[in-house]
Amino acid sequence: MTAETSAPQPRLHAEINPVTPFQQNCSLIWCPETMRGALVDAGGEAEQLLAAAERRGVTLEKLLVTHGHLDHAGAVKDIAEKLNLPIEGPHRDDAFWIEGMPQAAKQYGFPPSRSFTPDRWLENGDTVTVGNLTLDVYHCPGHTPGHVVFVHAPSRVALVGDVLFQGSIGRTDFPRGNHADLIRSIRERLFPLGDDITFVPGHGPLSTFGQERQGNPFVSDRALGIEHSK
Repeated sequence: MTAETSAPQPRLHAEINPVTPFQQNCSLIWCPETMRGALVDAGGEAEQLLAAAERRGVTLEKLLVTHGHLDHAGAVKDIAEKLNLPIEGPHRDDAFWIEGMPQAAKQYGFPPSRSFTPDRWLENGDTVTVGNLTLDVYHCPGHTPGHVVFVHAPSRVALVGDVLFQGSIGRTDFPRGNHADLIRSIRERLFPLGDDITFVPGHGPLSTFGQERQGNPFVSDRALGIEHSK
């Protein structure tokens, strides 16, 4: 391992900007050393998101997408085109959701939205970089088949989209949703990362994996009948 790769990373900085009538949490994340950043799930209200980056003095270098639902990806094409930014994520199993965004925008009364093809589809085990930050990618299907989660382990922060919420979990009644897959994603891929990880959900307030493992009525140890010896 080189000195460069083993050097401590700066802490991830983030600002959450709720967008769209669904109040989706779009996260502006950035590296404080380089002031280069990314938007995670630019679902709409592009000008508001660009103004947030400008206000923070952040130079956007890419767009990250957890999954292909309209409220998480509706403004991605417009911003990418305007600033000539690459798009990374989600997993390619969400391609059908992204292709259907123009129709979904009409269905839900959203402003017109354009589909896109990411510059990079993501797989479980991949990493993405933002400035000097390196985030790990976890494929967490269930809410959608191609949903991914971004984790910055040094900062103990995860951006989980609609996989997990404070006191709840993502819906699985959409096309190709799968409840068993979602529970498995949360229990086997996210919770083992540590109780101390704070996560930003796609909607609503922040929480920690530990808080949800203890008290979430859908995926807590108690809800699933899991007992721990002391």
